[in-house]
Amino acid sequence: MIDIDKIKAEREKWLTWKNIIPRVESISALPSFDNIEVEFNDAITIKIEDASQDDIDKIEELAKAHIPWRKGPFAINNLMIDTEWRSNIKYDLLRPHFDINDKIVGDIGCNNGYYLFRMLEENPKRLVGFDPSAIFYTQFKFINHFIKSDIIYEMLGVEHIEYYHHKFDILFCLGVLYHRSDPIAMLKSLYNSLNKNGELILDTFMIDGDDEIALTPNKRYSKIPNIYFIPTIPALINWCKRAGFNRVEVLETMVTTADEQRATKWVYEQSLEDFLDPNDRSKTVEGYPAPKRVYIKAFK
Repeated sequence: MIDIDKIKAEREKWLTWKNIIPRVESISALPSFDNIEVEFNDAITIKIEDASQDDIDKIEELAKAHIPWRKGPFAINNLMIDTEWRSNIKYDLLRPHFDINDKIVGDIGCNNGYYLFRMLEENPKRLVGFDPSAIFYTQFKFINHFIKSDIIYEMLGVEHIEYYHHKFDILFCLGVLYHRSDPIAMLKSLYNSLNKNGELILDTFMIDGDDEIALTPNKRYSKIPNIYFIPTIPALINWCKRAGFNRVEVLETMVTTADEQRATKWVYEQSLEDFLDPNDRSKTVEGYPAPKRVYIKAFK
């Protein structure tokens, strides 16, 4: 049996790592304000009535200590944190397919909490984010300094979820499955973490085809090293049923475009355009089909 509290205590020590300390210190240096209004639009917008431009300039300087910002965007007065991913596109796609009112909700691989923040206005009973990254945790703390939500953020991975202190009514697992070398075992863990009649909303890379097969990239896929299996939709449905889910509903498929993922000054790294074949945008630089995602809902 995994001792979750012991793991959590060990991971708190990650916040003392040399590369993480400046991020923690930047949060401590953030100014405090009394009059804050939050709007949950495409960009999560934090409006601070009593902030001067000098205050916003300081916040921008501190925010840059948290680069790379991958999920967002966020706006603080006239400061726009233009993240690599326009995560509002995925959220808006999924929004018609879930009801989290008075539900216990978990987000696996939650990054800096963008989706969790968006869910606040849906009146969930509890929001818990899981991501084993001290970098993303400190980004969450940075934004939550202003929003002051009661979201719980755990520096834990999907392998810990079924040993957590409670189960969930609905789990979101977006962009994680292809990072796991045993996708069925991961899906079983998610299944075991749900309450009776619970729901899983998941997205993953896919390949087209009617056969029940999966692509296994050699070394890298779209320049990403830890991609193990990219299934067809029939293969993904089989994985879910082998994990115990009773029914799987395909919500949407979508090719990833530069409108959704692109390099910005808040990333300082390559992005989608650098991952595709410059002569054939339908392929990755390795020659595989370009990134395409499938969104599903699986029912316990």
